[in-house]
Amino acid sequence: MPKPPNEFLNPDGLSPPGPAGYSHVAKVNRGTIVYLSGQVPIDAAGGVMADIVKLNYYVAAELDPANVPKLRPIRDRYLNMDSPPASTFLVVARLMRPGWLIEIEAVAAIGD
Repeated sequence: MPKPPNEFLNPDGLSPPGPAGYSHVAKVNRGTIVYLSGQVPIDAAGGVMADIVKLNYYVAAELDPANVPKLRPIRDRYLNMDSPPASTFLVVARLMRPGWLIEIEAVAAIGD
């Protein structure tokens, strides 16, 4: 039986992901890896990008921490939360332009 194109793993011995919903490991078994920056989570036809294997969140320190949990339900609408991507969440001093509060990078694995 062929391996699935992507596997999302939480190996024993690592802390459980908890309520944030992410995977510790995203393993790409076949296809092409694509690095995305500054993109909305849909393709040209309006379809959701279901091939995301890694997300990096950069949040400006000026963002009120009470707003961070509001990001999860928005993210969950666009991703397969049965197999959530590996994720990193960073608080940075500031982003490129004053007033920008969040930037999200993504890595996708597409095709066979």
